[in-house]
Amino acid sequence: MTVIEKSFGANQIDYSADEMMSVAAARALRDGMRCFVGIGLPSTAANLARTTHAPGLVLIYESGTLGSKPDRLPASIGDGILAETADAVISVPEVFNYWLQPGRIDVGFLGAAQIDKYANINTTVVGDYVHPKARLPGAGGAPEIAASCGEVFVVVRQSRRTFVERVDFITSLGHGQGLGERGRLGLRGAGPALVITDVGTLRPDHSGELILAALHPEVSVEQARAATGWQLRVADDLQTTEPPTAAELTALRALHKNS
Repeated sequence: MTVIEKSFGANQIDYSADEMMSVAAARALRDGMRCFVGIGLPSTAANLARTTHAPGLVLIYESGTLGSKPDRLPASIGDGILAETADAVISVPEVFNYWLQPGRIDVGFLGAAQIDKYANINTTVVGDYVHPKARLPGAGGAPEIAASCGEVFVVVRQSRRTFVERVDFITSLGHGQGLGERGRLGLRGAGPALVITDVGTLRPDHSGELILAALHPEVSVEQARAATGWQLRVADDLQTTEPPTAAELTALRALHKNS
């Protein structure tokens, strides 16, 4: 799944699976939301949303920038363009103590190296912690984001290596082992509400287990299950994602071109 062709009127528009994923993720964000943004795929989607249908989206980065409005994709949370275009720049402790932990942020937008059926996220280590196969970038602020934002969206490419039955290490708690574990632990936020991939979108059911809610164009249920490391269940009302519009693709490609 690399390039997909769809028709819009008399014109043919080609787009990649990654572009479909970014557009679908951007559409999940609403105008006026306060969004804590992770670097990488989450930042791409959040900035696309802000430059298209959600100009009032408030982007908050871990480095302390509130209301950043970059015209290109930032390379890191320390990229100067985030501070240059922000409404305010505050200290990192203030971001967490006065914005995140009191519940003032609507949605946290995260990536993942591994994610399991209950949307627990691993960005720490693959394999045994003491003798790992690979060390990953680590937690950063993700555990606090997952714990305290009103809800969490995850954007990640889907494969059996990433979508595993059980993560090797829980960096950021999703729904634990399901069945209300977040509530028992006293976590403020509702946790992962949506996982957007290059295959489709998944949502937790009443138990917290992720189920397939929508497929992107030209993707089958069999392909989604083949890219998942557990027995993926499918929603009764399985949807099909609307393809990207020309305007969405133009805005997305401009962000990449300027980066």
